[in-house]
Amino acid sequence: MAQPPVRVPKDEARATRQAKAAAQRESNRRAERRRKILVGSLVVIVVLAIVAGIAGIVIAATRPRVVALPGPVSATGTSMPPWAVPANTSEQIQAAGLSTSAMSPGGAHFHPHLDIRVNGAAVPVAANIGVDPTTGTMSELHTHDASGIVHIESAAKDDRYVLGQLFTEWDVRLDRTHLGGLTADSTRSLVAFVDGKRFDGDPARIELLAHRQIALLFGTRDQQANPPSSYNFPAGE
Repeated sequence: MAQPPVRVPKDEARATRQAKAAAQRESNRRAERRRKILVGSLVVIVVLAIVAGIAGIVIAATRPRVVALPGPVSATGTSMPPWAVPANTSEQIQAAGLSTSAMSPGGAHFHPHLDIRVNGAAVPVAANIGVDPTTGTMSELHTHDASGIVHIESAAKDDRYVLGQLFTEWDVRLDRTHLGGLTADSTRSLVAFVDGKRFDGDPARIELLAHRQIALLFGTRDQQANPPSSYNFPAGE
């Protein structure tokens, strides 16, 4: 014989429904809180990423550009001194990693000085090294006369230059043991000095800086004594 259904009192059923509704509302509130926390966290992350990106752009824009020193380049000219400017000036300028243009103000403009002595006698630095004779335009690195003053004029203030680039424009070989057609042997050598101090590396790597005095002395040890340590630049140079 079937058992009659169990009847739940109305008050108890109502309480159960209310409890379930309250639990659902609490669950919904918790879910909403989690959603708001998640959205807020995502907003913070996005804002921080944007701020970091802007800061990175500002830092990159204001940070000085790091320019590496050019590697030494070697000219092939092996004639004996004195050396004239080459006929293929534009090709030598390109070989030095430079280019010709009309000089414009606003960039770098400074002057080092170069002395060359062979067997105790001064050898002039040719005029118009790095100057294209057909157009009159000049490379960033050039000479105007035989004074030994080297002119650096560049649109970029932080570009760097080395002595080997000047000698490549000049088409005069320069390395530790060669100066044009001169080769070091058991009695004669090539010694470089910077501001009166001996430079022991490859002279082609000597950096050209404002008012730097560079001397290349080829000869015996006695002929390399008392190198010039400074140069009296004209006013304004």
